Amino acid sequence: MPMPEQPAPPGALSGYLEALARVMFQSGISWRVVDAKWPGIRDAFAGFEPERVASLTAADVDRLLQDPRIIRNRRKVEALVGNARTMLELDAAPGGFARYLDGLGDFAATSRELRRRFAFLGESGTWFFLWLVGRPVPAHEHAPPA
Repeated sequence: MPMPEQPAPPGALSGYLEALARVMFQSGISWRVVDAKWPGIRDAFAGFEPERVASLTAADVDRLLQDPRIIRNRRKVEALVGNARTMLELDAAPGGFARYLDGLGDFAATSRELRRRFAFLGESGTWFFLWLVGRPVPAHEHAPPA
């Protein structure tokens, strides 16, 4: 299967959080299921505006877990809230989140650091996240479907 064209880097922090969320929700689930639910997931999480996702409370998480539009996995939903908070902290530094990514080094170092900082991000997920946000990635046997 040919590799699809790599997306351009996001123009806003919400694009980075959406890419991270897609990777998290796809972990252990069919691509087709996630693709079919993605519009509802995007809507339920306020377009992945990091400030809104980071401010979700335990009651908000409980409410989201009743929403049939999303993948109702408590650990993933709670991890997304925590990851939004982490992303906001990193974005607050001079140059923002993109500059943070720039400073991580080669792919191996970047992968290690992202897996250390963000929940539900393994080796394949890190590759896919970096690919989704337009970063250089090595050839990979689990590339996204065209």
